[in-house]
Amino acid sequence: MSFFKRLRDVTMSNLNALIDKAEDPIKLTDQYIRDMQEDLEDAEKAVASQIALEKKFKALYEEQEALVKKREEQAHTAAKAQNIDLARRALEEKKNAEAKLTEYKTSYDQNKAAADNLRSKLEEMRKQLAEMKSKRETLVARYNAAKAQTEINKAMNDFSSDSATAGLKRMEDKMLQAEALAEASNEMNKKDKSLDEEFENLGKDQAVEDELAALMKQYDNK
Repeated sequence: MSFFKRLRDVTMSNLNALIDKAEDPIKLTDQYIRDMQEDLEDAEKAVASQIALEKKFKALYEEQEALVKKREEQAHTAAKAQNIDLARRALEEKKNAEAKLTEYKTSYDQNKAAADNLRSKLEEMRKQLAEMKSKRETLVARYNAAKAQTEINKAMNDFSSDSATAGLKRMEDKMLQAEALAEASNEMNKKDKSLDEEFENLGKDQAVEDELAALMKQYDNK
């Protein structure tokens, strides 16, 4: 039956092989689960139909079984009453009922065996689907971890030690240049200030000299 193709063909090993080759194993797994779910639904309908047949023939053969018993009792009742014709009719109908009973019992046994087989396969499919759903969580975690590792490795490759060293060297050069400019600016400020200070100190130094000369002159007269 077509709805059992997954049960026959799919195993966890070949699923993992497909996932390894797939561009997106998560999407593949989800599609696989959807396919299995659809197959399971088809199988459930088929099993339900088979069970209906099983029940139908069981009811038919049980009906004939009851009829056989009833006609036999009626035949005994008629015989006790010495009603030969009525007893004969009861036995004839009993015989027909026994023939139908045998036919229906055979059909019931066959359909019950088929239904039991489908029930077993259906349970196996449900188990595989449950395992697939459980497996999906592990596969998603593994896939995301692998993607993250790949992205990190790519970033590490792009961020090589040479490029980092070159970038750091450029930053150091810019810093040295900025410090040199700051130092040069500071020197310029010092030069401007020293020129003004020289003129200011020029007057201050003369006053000291004049005071010193006056002081020395006082002692020279003594």
